[in-house]
Parts: sequence; C-alpha cells; structure tokens
Amino acid sequence: MDRAEAIRIFLRVAELNSFTQAADTLGLPRSTVSEAVQGLESRLGVRLLQRTTRKVSLTHDGMVFYERGRDLLADLDEIQTMFQHGGSEISGRLRVDLPLGLATALVVPRLPEFLAAHPRLEVELGSTDRLVDLVREGYDCVLRVGGTADSGLMVRHLGVLSQINCASPSYVATHGIPTDPDDLRGHRLVYYASVLGRRPDGFEIASEDGVRMVPVGGLLTVNNSQTYEAACIAGLGIIQAPEVSLLPHLTAGRLVEVLPACRAAPMPVVLMYAGRRHLPKRTRIFMDWLADVLRPHLR
Repeated sequence: MDRAEAIRIFLRVAELNSFTQAADTLGLPRSTVSEAVQGLESRLGVRLLQRTTRKVSLTHDGMVFYERGRDLLADLDEIQTMFQHGGSEISGRLRVDLPLGLATALVVPRLPEFLAAHPRLEVELGSTDRLVDLVREGYDCVLRVGGTADSGLMVRHLGVLSQINCASPSYVATHGIPTDPDDLRGHRLVYYASVLGRRPDGFEIASEDGVRMVPVGGLLTVNNSQTYEAACIAGLGIIQAPEVSLLPHLTAGRLVEVLPACRAAPMPVVLMYAGRRHLPKRTRIFMDWLADVLRPHLR
C-alpha cells in the first residue's frame, strides 16, 4: 500500500473515530485499515491515534498530521489533474448528497449528460431529506435547502427557491378554498418535520415585516418530501413546498394553488463542502454543473 492511500485511510479513521466505520465506508477489511494506520505510525515514529476499548481519538501529533495530511491529499488530487484537458479526463469516486425533491425533479433527469461527459467518474448519489454529516459520512459536497448551521464547512450560495401553497381538488371539494389567512382556521395542514415529534407552528406567510405564523390544525406530520406531496394529493391537507417540485402536479391537475398572495418565505439553496485550500477537480466540476442545472429554477 502506498503512503497516499495510508494517509487517506488514516483521515477516515480520524474523521469517524472508528476503525470499523472507516473500513465500512472505504469498503476495506478492518484488518487492512488497522495495518495501514500502524504502518503510518511506524514510518513517522509517532502515535497518531489514542486507542481504548471504547473510542479512538487523535493525539496532539495526530491532530497536526490530520490537518497537513488533508491538505496534502487535496494537493495531490490537484497535481494529478492540473495538466489534463477536457472533461473526460477526470476520474475517481464522487460522493454527493441532494434533497430528495430536487434530485428527482431536476438533477437525475440531467445526470446522463454529466456522466457521458465524464465516463471515468463514479458517482455515489445520496438523496434523502435528512441532514447528512458531510465529514463523518465521507461526502465531497452536499446541496441543502434551508438553513446552513454546519460549522467548519464552506458555503456556496446558489439562490433561493420560491414556495407555493397547494391542495388537491378533492380537498377543495370537501373544505373549500381559503381566500385569506383568517379562513385557515377552518382548514388543515399536512405538516413536514425533518425529525418526527417536532412540527412547525402553522401556516407561514412572508411579509415585509418578517414571517408570520398562522395556527392551523392538522392530522398528519411526515418527514419525507415525497410523502408530503402524496399526502396533499390524497386530500389530507394543504402544503407549502418549493414551486419547482409541485409544478408537475399542478400541470397534471393533481394539485391546485391556494392563497397565492400568502406565500411562505423563499428557501435558500447552497452547496456545502469541507474547507480545503484546493478542492479536487472532480468536485469543482460537479458543483459547477449542478449550479448550471439549478440556475433556471432559482432566483
């Protein structure tokens, strides 16, 4: 095993605080991971990791080596691609995470053209509505809609997504169409919460004075964007969601817009990635392509 690969393995162990989890994410036997770190420590003449029966943690030397090693591998990736010309030259594994709605509606339909332009690139695409841990789970970049609470990550702002309010024809036939926020007292929402047990305070209305929340009843809370849309189509309540995700349902007549003058605040869309002096070329190229795909749908 070459030294660059040994450093890469050490970085994963340090990020996950676990030999077993590092082995799982790298697709290697645990013994190989352990031997790589031991060999690295032997060549350096220092202990990089403090091992106990309960956890693995970085020593002081390990923390210094971790920072330098991360930059070293980023520089190595950059050197290996700096003289290559043409998109087909980039290669390797790229692990990214996208919100489920944007992945299915906008990104995956355009993905064949990206992979055709970069046939040596292997993409691992996560698309759930949970907030993945970019560092611990080994993602090169993630696309997020909404907040950016992660510390230590670089943020590239792409724009905002407009939100609309929708209900199904069957819901409207039963409950009528609300004409102003006061009408909502006789209606119900389908609630979306990333963590079940917590749900928003009600119907959100954006104004020049900020965000106003109107209390509205509801019988169902979900934690998945596809389930959220399906519940609305089934007539279970009104939803507030990005317009781009709901347009196919509006066009097909499965949903109708309600309260167009009382929309929720637009949702910021950002790309996030680990702070490094140099990003691998494959990550930069993918992020630029993704920004181009989303640009017509953002403002």
